[in-house]
Amino acid sequence: MKVVVSRSGGFAGIRTTWEVQVEEQPDRSAWAELLRGLPWDEVSATAPQPDRYVYRIRCAPHEVVLSEQQVSGPWKDLIDRVRGVNEGH
Repeated sequence: MKVVVSRSGGFAGIRTTWEVQVEEQPDRSAWAELLRGLPWDEVSATAPQPDRYVYRIRCAPHEVVLSEQQVSGPWKDLIDRVRGVNEGH
């Protein structure tokens, strides 16, 4: 299972993408639990704000788009974990 997080927008408008293969992680059961617990179907669309980030999170069959102000709780945990794997933390 692959998780892809893309961040775009912000002041410079640069897109950054991080991804992780859950099966390759030593704590893959914790990843699976986190992914199962996300409120995939409860995300409401919000208008992006100027100079703020927009996050697109994909983990088939799910995909959500979150404005920066919606990134909290388990969504923030997921984004931080995916970034950490890609940045070697």
